[in-house]
This record gives sequence, structure tokens and C-alpha cells, in this order.
Amino acid sequence: MKPRLKKVPVKSESSFSINHDIMPNFGNVWHYHPELELHYNIKGEGVRFIGDHIDNFSSGEIILLGENLPHAWRCREEYFQQDPNFNIEAIVMQFLPDCLGKDWINIPEAYLIPKLYEKAKSGMIFYGETQKKVAQLMHDCATAENLERIILLLSILKTLAESDEYRLITNKYHAFTSPNEADTIRLNKVYTYTFSNYKSEITLKEIAAISNLSVTSFCRYFKMMTRKSYYDFLIEIRISHACRLLIENILPTEVICFECGFNNVSNFYRHFKKQKGVTPLEYKRIHLSR
Repeated sequence: MKPRLKKVPVKSESSFSINHDIMPNFGNVWHYHPELELHYNIKGEGVRFIGDHIDNFSSGEIILLGENLPHAWRCREEYFQQDPNFNIEAIVMQFLPDCLGKDWINIPEAYLIPKLYEKAKSGMIFYGETQKKVAQLMHDCATAENLERIILLLSILKTLAESDEYRLITNKYHAFTSPNEADTIRLNKVYTYTFSNYKSEITLKEIAAISNLSVTSFCRYFKMMTRKSYYDFLIEIRISHACRLLIENILPTEVICFECGFNNVSNFYRHFKKQKGVTPLEYKRIHLSR
């Protein structure tokens, strides 16, 4: 899916952007920007798209995205009902690699920073003590002024660069540099429609009509844009929602199967194990025991 280039607003008196946002939801736009992004999701749940990776997100996550890595956070449906009980809260820091000057990352003392930026091209999710420390630093930075902002930015980068408490989100480099507005509009329509209707059967004829393409043209187009078929994309969406429901541990597995759009239990189990490497019951047991 081809993303939209997003212009990150930075105040004239600032070298980078940091915002503490409380909003109904994160919106739907699949986008990218030349700035790196450090995203601290304080409150909110849903499904996130990073590169070609689809997974659930939850409160407390801290993710570092490299420059031009396409991404979107899609909240659960409850966050689109204008209910103040379902507001999201996040601190988002965005900065160019050379925001502190063209040469600063090349000085000997900063040798870990280019390595961090290179790993961030695949997306990094941090956990453990690193997550806790960076969360506090981001809270402090969101209200800091003048030199204190720079000191805190460097402290955050130092903490991230020296940490081994992370995992890469996608194994491939997915930077984009040449957007096409028509592609963006078309694929965001597909994206939004799929999220609203994944519980029901979605035919290729139906989704192709949303894109104003024939079925054959749509299949070719979607595969070219996303490197996967629409059917595979739809299955990933359904499995991601199934994972969330399994962890919530409210509904029986058989009910979750149909709640997420699968038409029989054996089909659900087969697709789930193919994507996650374990059965739904094993997945639930692993996550509930943490």
C-alpha cells in the first residue's frame, strides 16, 4: 500500500517536534515522513501497520521508526464513536537525523547513533527498563524548553542506542520517497473499508468496486503496491483482531473465530498457526502467563 508523504510541523524556534496528544483516535492515514519518529502510546488499543508488518498495539508501547518508514495506527472501533472514555493518549517525537547539525552524528563519541538510525529503518519496539526510562524522559521532554529539550533528546537517544531491550518489527527496509496521491486515496479507501467490514465476507468484486478497478486490475495493482494479495492482507487483519480477543480472554476461541470473519474453526486454526507459529489456545496461554 503506497503511503502519503506527511509534512511534520516544527516550530521555527525548535529543532525537532514533540507533542503530548489526547485525541479520539489516531485517524486512518497510511503515511511516511523523512523524520524519525519515537512513538509512546500511553493509552489506546488497535492494530498498527509498519512497513509490511501488521500487529496489535496496546498501552505502554514505545516504538522508534526510521526515516521514510510508512506506518499507521488504527484504533479499535470504540475509539471512533466520539466517546470521551475511549480517547487515545500518546507522546510523539519527530526529528530529522541531522536536526542538531549536519556533522554531529559523525563525531567519535556519537558512534552508536548512526547504528541506531540504521536499525530504526526496520522499526524497533522497546521493552523492560529501557521502556520505563524512555517513557519518563519523553514526559519530561514534552514540557521542557530551550537547552533542556536538547539535553533530554540526547538522553533519549543515548538510552535507546545503548539498549539491547528491543526487537525489530520488520526484517526489510521499507522506505518510500515518491508518493502518488491517486494511489494514496485509492488504497486508503481499501484500508478503511477493510477495517470496517473484516468481520463479514468481502469479495474481490466488492473491494475492487471500492477502488474503481476491475477485479483483475485490482488484484494486480494491490499485489504490486503491497507485495501481498488482498486475501493475505485481509487474513492478517482478522488474525490481528483474533489475537487481541484471545488476550482479553472473554470469548471462547470458537466464538472468536466467527467474530473475526472466519467461516469455520479449522480454517481459523490453520491460518492462525501459519501466521503466529502456534495455535490460538497456545497463543492465549503464552500471553496470559506473562
